[in-house]
Amino acid sequence: MNDFTLICDTNSDMPLEMVKELEIEMLPFSFLMDGKNYLNYSDSRELSPKDFYKALREGKSASTSLVNSYTFYEFFKPYLISGKDVLYIGFSSGLSASFEQSQMAAKQLSEEFPDRKIICIDSLCASMGEALLAYYAALEKKNGKTIEEVADITRQLVPTICHWFTVDDLQHLKRGGRVSAATAAVGTLLSIKPILHVDNAGKLMPKDKIRGRKKSIEELFNIMKENIAKLQEQTVFISHGDCIEDAEYLKELTMTLGVQNIVIGHIGPVIGAHSGPGTVALFFVGKER
Repeated sequence: MNDFTLICDTNSDMPLEMVKELEIEMLPFSFLMDGKNYLNYSDSRELSPKDFYKALREGKSASTSLVNSYTFYEFFKPYLISGKDVLYIGFSSGLSASFEQSQMAAKQLSEEFPDRKIICIDSLCASMGEALLAYYAALEKKNGKTIEEVADITRQLVPTICHWFTVDDLQHLKRGGRVSAATAAVGTLLSIKPILHVDNAGKLMPKDKIRGRKKSIEELFNIMKENIAKLQEQTVFISHGDCIEDAEYLKELTMTLGVQNIVIGHIGPVIGAHSGPGTVALFFVGKER
């Protein structure tokens, strides 16, 4: 019986229209902006990406924190009470301890609801990489697969979800400890744009340094061109930190490969607190990460 709820979280940055279309429930993560706490809902009801990035550009600070097990417990429980099983696809354990908290909640709920299934899958993904994984899971659910079948297919997809991105402002990576103060200063002076990706352990890793904004975006495309699998069947996701023109340029490049389905979305405040304005990210199914 295909009676389960597919849950993701808003660190996936999945566009609201897609959330509704695929009937995915989204658990909002939180962020702190200029001393005030916000929840990052898919409909941006508390703070829009536009306003968030405007605040960052004006020098305001943003930070994030761990989502505790009680939050997951309270979010999952109503679906179990209603008689549905739960499949949760969560934010990478390589970037946050929040997934471990979801497992703790699932363990407690499994004891309270022994007749219900609660499956938590570590996406080892971030931003729209996580969304891409949830997208494929939702399609399998719509095709009538059971919760176990969807979970198995999703786990097999995890190591093929490729994340490649470039940032425009090295200062945000410096604050997050990803680059040194000296590297950030020199890189800014020389217009160095780093290329980074999320590896098989779900961790953020530097890959290359490209001089110039346009060239860095073209490098994302070149990496995809070399690694993309099953080209004609691909759905490619592109996310951006309030730089839609750059995202559209990457989309134009991607279209030259014959990709039929390309989705552009915002990098939300939780991810954007670490990557900053001007980030452009590319997500696709590849031969390997």
